[in-house]
Amino acid sequence: MRKSKFSEHQIIAILKQHESGLKVADICREHTISAATFHNWKARYGGMEPSQLKRVKELEEELSRLKRMYTELSMENDAMKAVIQKKWGA
Repeated sequence: MRKSKFSEHQIIAILKQHESGLKVADICREHTISAATFHNWKARYGGMEPSQLKRVKELEEELSRLKRMYTELSMENDAMKAVIQKKWGA
């Protein structure tokens, strides 16, 4: 996926312009984005404050770390089961 030329904080600022009453078409023209991009941003970041964005990023990183831990433990568990089954023939 291509990286956006706008930071997440800039995206939130653009969405706030819409909340303050500017039309979507005017905002899109000013920032040279498509209406589809604007609506995708609104779906993802709509109503979000910069502090909330930071918290969401932290939670996404923690979730990613926990998923990796689970995967590693699951693989270790499967390996141990295979060894036990081989040794005891169960």
